[in-house]
Amino acid sequence: MRLTRLMKYIELKTMKTKAIYFIVALVVFGCTRDEEVLPNATFPKTAEIFTDVPVSLTDEFFVSFDPAAGANTNGFGVDENEFFEGTASIRIDVPSVDDPDGSFIGGIFLDRGDGRNLTDYNALTFYAKASFSLPAGSVDFGFGSDFEQDRYAAGISTLLITSGWKKYTIPIPDPSKLVQEKGMFLFSAGTGQTNGIGYTMWIDEIRFENTSSVAQPLAQIANGEDTEFTTFNGVTIPIAGASVIYNVDGTDVGVTAAPAYFNFETSDPSIASVSDDGVITINQEGTAVITASLGEGSNELSAEGSITVTSIGDFIFAPEPPARDPGDVISLFSDAYTNVPVSRYNSFFAPFQTTLGGVVPILDQEFISYTELNFVGIVFGDDIFPAEAVPELDLTDFDRFHIDINVREELQAGDRILFELTDYNGGGAGSFTVNASDLVSNGWASIDVPLSNFLGLTSRSEIGLLLFNSSETISEIYIDNIYFYKE
Repeated sequence: MRLTRLMKYIELKTMKTKAIYFIVALVVFGCTRDEEVLPNATFPKTAEIFTDVPVSLTDEFFVSFDPAAGANTNGFGVDENEFFEGTASIRIDVPSVDDPDGSFIGGIFLDRGDGRNLTDYNALTFYAKASFSLPAGSVDFGFGSDFEQDRYAAGISTLLITSGWKKYTIPIPDPSKLVQEKGMFLFSAGTGQTNGIGYTMWIDEIRFENTSSVAQPLAQIANGEDTEFTTFNGVTIPIAGASVIYNVDGTDVGVTAAPAYFNFETSDPSIASVSDDGVITINQEGTAVITASLGEGSNELSAEGSITVTSIGDFIFAPEPPARDPGDVISLFSDAYTNVPVSRYNSFFAPFQTTLGGVVPILDQEFISYTELNFVGIVFGDDIFPAEAVPELDLTDFDRFHIDINVREELQAGDRILFELTDYNGGGAGSFTVNASDLVSNGWASIDVPLSNFLGLTSRSEIGLLLFNSSETISEIYIDNIYFYKE
């Protein structure tokens, strides 16, 4: 089956059916054109992006990813000694993992004018090679990202880049949408698949084409699965797992696609409405089914997969914490206090962690949702991923730890959650355990204990990790108001 073959080419995160569905991060895809204002506007249909020089682009056509996020800006240029045809190619020197100027390189080729009309084309094509053959996942390629709204972003991360010149094709999910596009090309290259070893890559003859090699599209939302989620009124849910699989010269190629390429339908808009950008808004209690299609008229294609959302009503927030002097509080996560920088709220310790979830916005507040919980960490000092590192916490002068927990299931006698703090300055790790008797089924429990309860922690001068471990006795929880304070 085509669906089975897709899994070979696209790394997709599993979505558990009949689970609490919350989104950690929302990426809204967009572009600068207004479909209502400019339905008949015409823009250049220039197909070429880079041949020997950038075509119809300014000298500042390359826009790097943010160096603050670890992007290296030193390895991009033009090479007049290596090229597929003509006199030059794009040369990209991918840094090694320990490069002090950044551990990956990438960015976009941006049309800084009014944009281009790409409706006559069905694919982006280019030639590429590397200093040695690269395994799948080494480089992401795409188009439709302009670093503003990215409404029609699309891309692929499964290409095998060889040591000799080869043509690569990225199909456009729905060319009719690209009336005024500024995001001409995107790449992001690192060394995660090369054991940290840097390499050089060349790219040439980048252009849009209308090619007969692209055929048999298979559209999907929710990774092609019929999923069911429970949620609350006021929650907004961006549709995930949107992709289109094509047969390109006899090989299945999976393209991740921004939801805005799709047309969405809801069985009951009074319960759940869907924007053109694929954001579900939960309006009231009840159940609605979201489906999608790609294209229109004779080209319309039903998408595999659906999203059934059931709202159980208004969300009950954690109790408001007491007002304290801000100088006496270090908050990791709370709407009541100013939070310190945190690298991430779900550490994803592979391969043994099963926990899903993270920060969830609802109305004007936020909380943390974890499902399939076995263990998970909140990281606020990071020696493993230096690009994400934030300062560790000095809790030497602080006395107590507070957290609000809502267990989303019936508690059993042996249920428990262990909390562990790790000091990165030789203080080791200390832990304490909250048992079922201190928790509430489907309700909030406030845990407030002395930091001395973290047995085994000998120093608190550089705390960088708060770990939760349920040993799989409790699988679904909400968390709010995580902070340390002085009495």
